[in-house]
Amino acid sequence: MPDGAASFAAAPEAGASGGARIGPNAILQLIAPMQSALGRDATERILARAGLFHLPNGSAMIPESDAARLHRQLRADEPVLAPLVLAEAGHGTALYIMGHRIPRAARALLRAMPAPLAARALSRAIARHAWTFVGSGRFRAVTPWLFEIEDNAIVAGERARRCSCDWHAAVFAGLYSTLVARDCHCVETACAARGDPLCRFEVSRGQA
Repeated sequence: MPDGAASFAAAPEAGASGGARIGPNAILQLIAPMQSALGRDATERILARAGLFHLPNGSAMIPESDAARLHRQLRADEPVLAPLVLAEAGHGTALYIMGHRIPRAARALLRAMPAPLAARALSRAIARHAWTFVGSGRFRAVTPWLFEIEDNAIVAGERARRCSCDWHAAVFAGLYSTLVARDCHCVETACAARGDPLCRFEVSRGQA
């Protein structure tokens, strides 16, 4: 394990269904981008096909299987638009996290730090709360700029030619570009849906 790497198993909550849990933004932040890009009727159709007839109210963790079905159904029904919609949802999730989960003083401190130090602090915070966005998966901060998710439920069982975790990548990009340096971006360089052993995300600075 590289120096400074942090490995965290998910700590899912068991609900009535007995399954792993994930944060409700994995669903809620998708709705507005879906309606904007696809229209209300198509959005409702995809939700129904995913078996989601009631949206979470945002007050509690949700079954990861609900979020995974919606993400998979969106990619299956709208393969061209899904990456853009998921990326917008990921950006919205990052904004929510910054507005509701990271205190203003902490945000100001991160922005005032040199980028390498801010990245280290932010990556540790992400690792501590990884269970909220990986569900039953296993998150590892290899370095402050490199993350891995094993057994990522959001793409479990899928087969694709391209990396498919656009939502996760956009969450990381949104957090880093706002709190570490404006020119940060995140690229998924390995994906279980593509047949890779795990999903890998690389954050870097400069032109994407």
